[in-house]
Formats: sequence, C-alpha cells, structure tokens
Amino acid sequence: MDFEIIGEITKAETIATGRLIHALARLRKLYGKGRWRKRKGVATVRLDDGTMHTAELHWYEAHGIGKKEFKIKFPLID
Repeated sequence: MDFEIIGEITKAETIATGRLIHALARLRKLYGKGRWRKRKGVATVRLDDGTMHTAELHWYEAHGIGKKEFKIKFPLID
C-alpha cells in the first residue's frame, strides 16, 4: 500500500455487488466466498512522501472478511 488512511472513511456508498464485480472470481479465490461489494468513500490519506490529502478511495468488502484492496482514485480532491 503506497498510502495510509488517516481517520474515518466518510460518504461511503456501494458501487457494485455480486456478479457485477469484474474481479469477483479473483476475490473469492484470494479471500474466500462471501457477499462481495465494491465500495467508494472519501478519507484523508498520507502518501509515501509524507503529504496529506483528501482522496476518493475504492475498495472491496464482504461480511466476515472485511475491507480489502484499497485504491486511491486520482485526481486527489484537495
């Protein structure tokens, strides 16, 4: 991970569920069977160079498995 999430993720919403997730087979193979959702939200992140930004994040989440594979979607909000 090339960034660290600082604080809470806000404005979280679901983008896709189940078969609409293109990476569903890979997620099940890596992390196990679950009710997978692709989600997005906004959080403050600290990049490797030490700068802090507000950014939109995307991740996958399943009940009992948790949040996996966070990605920053550029451009940064601030």
